Amino acid sequence: MFTFPIHQVVFYFFSVMLIASALVVISARDPVRAVLFLVLAFFCSSVLWMLLQAEFLSLVLIFVYVGAVMTLFLFVVMMINVDLTRIKKRAVRYLPLGISVVVVLIVTIMFVITPQHLQQASALLPTAETASDYSNVKQIGGLLYTHYAYPFEIASLILLVAIISAIGLAFHGRRPDNKSQKVSEQIKASKQGRVRLINMEKD
Repeated sequence: MFTFPIHQVVFYFFSVMLIASALVVISARDPVRAVLFLVLAFFCSSVLWMLLQAEFLSLVLIFVYVGAVMTLFLFVVMMINVDLTRIKKRAVRYLPLGISVVVVLIVTIMFVITPQHLQQASALLPTAETASDYSNVKQIGGLLYTHYAYPFEIASLILLVAIISAIGLAFHGRRPDNKSQKVSEQIKASKQGRVRLINMEKD
């Protein structure tokens, strides 16, 4: 009896879509179009994770990145007036450095994804898990808080330091015309200085 390989078809389709959208992200001249194709790349990645039965990671990728982070990126890119001429001039200046970094990155990826490092003789296509008691969330939680507990805590500390550094850089060198909240002046505010009553004549 012939069975249609739906998992393999979906895997190949969304893999091609992921590669194509990623290429458009790095080659698009319009920043808004690049962000939209990045959203498509995240969606294709979530489908591939769903095929691997990583439902928790797939849904987190859709809800957090596509639903929140990339929406914020899209609004920021649309609101900021990006000067493409200055970006092109800087891109030409740093083009040799960028090409060298890309070459090193490609060589590293090709070295890491070999079957010897992956401890696998050949690449396998995703298959459906038949076990009824299989839980992806349970597997992730068991590994994250037992075997990878220390790397998880270190990553959280690094993210905390990054957030504090970003806030510090944002408020460093404040301009005189910058509008910010002054709590001391708000506490000193009174009704006489804030409210003005006007007598209007009746018609």
